[in-house]
Amino acid sequence: MAKKSSRRRSVGPIYLFALVWALLALNLPIYRISTLLLVLACSAAFSFFSLPFFRRRAARSEPEPEPEPEPEPEVSHGAEIDAIIAEGKTAQKEMGRLYGSIRDATVRAKINRLMEVSDKIVQDAVHDPSDVPQIKRFLNYYLPTTIKLLNAYDRMGSQGVKGENISSSMQRIEEMLDESIAAFEKQLDSLFANQALDIETDIQVMNSMMAREGLTGKDFK
Repeated sequence: MAKKSSRRRSVGPIYLFALVWALLALNLPIYRISTLLLVLACSAAFSFFSLPFFRRRAARSEPEPEPEPEPEPEVSHGAEIDAIIAEGKTAQKEMGRLYGSIRDATVRAKINRLMEVSDKIVQDAVHDPSDVPQIKRFLNYYLPTTIKLLNAYDRMGSQGVKGENISSSMQRIEEMLDESIAAFEKQLDSLFANQALDIETDIQVMNSMMAREGLTGKDFK
């Protein structure tokens, strides 16, 4: 959307009008009506014909508008990982819609947590491609099933009826959301199993090297 320009009008023509008026008034008998009208006409004429000059001057003094930054192109991580990221974005969009539609504050807080953890799971595909098979299983069942349950909760809550079936189903879904949050968090933690093993190995190797070089404990000099 184009931005509206906010140019300030130049006060030069007003000053010129006043200057011409003052010069003519000092040299002509403006107490006469005809002379007074002549002075007014001359002042207005000078002021009018000076408008283009002052406009060009004001335009030159205005800073050039800064070009709007171009959106950064999306970085590709390969077809497989790009597909995972796209699927994650679609899920995030749908959960965001449900967050806005569902009015219960407790359920909204649970949805927010699910969105936060699921996004971290999806982004892990970029940082550790070896986790892709595990992330795909998460995207193929756990995440869409959770969204399906949330959609059912949203539909039942919008009926305006608190019957036995609706109330019990909504209560069960609320309880299931707690279980989903715990499962999502456990899934995220499991994605770091390989990194934890690598870190432990690096620590053991480093401790062995420092001990061999006499750089640990009392042997350090």
